[in-house]
Amino acid sequence: MKITEHIANANGKTLFSFELIPPLKGQSIQGIYDAIDPLMEFKPPFIDVTSLREDYIYKEHANGLLEKLSYRKRPGTIAICAAIMNKYKVDTVPHLLCGGFTKDETENGLVDLQFLGIENVLVLRGDARRGDASFVPTPNGHCYATDLLQQVANMNNGIYLHEHSDSSLKTDFCIGIAGYPEKHFEAPNLKSDFKYLKQKVDMGANFIVTQMFFDNQKYFDFVNNCKANGINVPIIPGLKPITSSKQLINLAKTFHIDMPEDLCDAINGCKSEKEVKDMGIEWMINQCRELVKFGVPVLHFYTMSNAGPTRRIAEAIF
Repeated sequence: MKITEHIANANGKTLFSFELIPPLKGQSIQGIYDAIDPLMEFKPPFIDVTSLREDYIYKEHANGLLEKLSYRKRPGTIAICAAIMNKYKVDTVPHLLCGGFTKDETENGLVDLQFLGIENVLVLRGDARRGDASFVPTPNGHCYATDLLQQVANMNNGIYLHEHSDSSLKTDFCIGIAGYPEKHFEAPNLKSDFKYLKQKVDMGANFIVTQMFFDNQKYFDFVNNCKANGINVPIIPGLKPITSSKQLINLAKTFHIDMPEDLCDAINGCKSEKEVKDMGIEWMINQCRELVKFGVPVLHFYTMSNAGPTRRIAEAIF
């Protein structure tokens, strides 16, 4: 079932969902199941599975020279989605990235997803590789999320890379995109950000999932600005509790988000990391209660495949 259908069928009730990271290469899928099992009692209608682009490693040869090799540390997004659907009977949302994938690899992946009955995708540009000063597109890949979105939309219209024209080959993906309540860090201003967000919706995006935030007013303003710009698709808040004192700095730096002064003061006043974790979870519970009152369609948690904090929040909300 499509994400938009799940939201419509909920009749205004806020749903619960979460996002997982594929295990490191060579690890068992049991780690994924261990991250899902504690959360299934809250009846998530869908689960996101991230994709990660390749990185580089350097192999030293006997002559002392280094060879730069492409290495994918966390493979298996499509297979994990299929396994989750088979075991838990819930829909999955694989992430599609520009970085690390050619257009042909993307098309082949979408064909596989359709074959497996996976109806939803989240379209993202993806991050730069470690060591790259900025995002570098993969040769014969996409440079922008709009280009990747166009490829998915084209396939929904039966337009493939290599001259397919049979209307029976049309895919039917429900397409999600990312939204940034505090502005994408590369956008020159909010006006530009909303311009491109509106463009993506006009191209066929069906729902938006936001970057994490810790001040609900950022989300409320974002929703209002979306409406003012003619963006009327569901806007799902992405959420992650603070669980360690280091995250005050690391999350702000990595995701270019603002940490409220009250949250910083509360965390800095804690006497142990356990107190920090408890404080972060309590802050998120209060955030979620306010978001449910506002009428958000879904509370979507970035779990990092660690179910514990999200479970404590869900127990308080659902």
